[in-house]
Amino acid sequence: MAEHVRVMLSEEAVDKRIQQIGEQISKDYEGKQVHLVCVLKGGSFFMCELAKRITIPVSLDFMSVSSYGSSTKSSGVVKIIKDLDEPLKDKEVIVIEDIVDSGRTLSYLLEILQSRGPKSLKLCTLLDKPERRVTDVTVDYTGFEIPDEFVVGYGLDYNQRYRNLPYIGVVEFS
Repeated sequence: MAEHVRVMLSEEAVDKRIQQIGEQISKDYEGKQVHLVCVLKGGSFFMCELAKRITIPVSLDFMSVSSYGSSTKSSGVVKIIKDLDEPLKDKEVIVIEDIVDSGRTLSYLLEILQSRGPKSLKLCTLLDKPERRVTDVTVDYTGFEIPDEFVVGYGLDYNQRYRNLPYIGVVEFS
């Protein structure tokens, strides 16, 4: 089976939107420092680009989680593979995600992080698929709302491939 990647969102469109989100976060947190928590692996590309566009002080941390369930359906029960290096107590925290889909895993992860006592906890995602949502998750900063298609690029992968594409594409099989 051959596969092809069709461009959904160009590199220029993604870059422009990340700039806008960075400006909004800088404005919303003016006079403060934000602590960005990246959900690995997919969120790393987005977080690095976003952090470069935030004009207030920024600190970074990384977390890797795994969701139990079948390959196509998350149970929402999260196993922490790599935990944070620093405590969240009294920090202005923004969780950075590549894509919000069903919301199950992220909802559970946000509960875990909230229990660690941040001053505030918000969610920022490059891509949002609201029609797939089965658990209520509030997204505070959204790059793009997209339809329910299998996307790659900018950190998102298909079998560990295509993460390095500078745009968001849709995998099509023939």
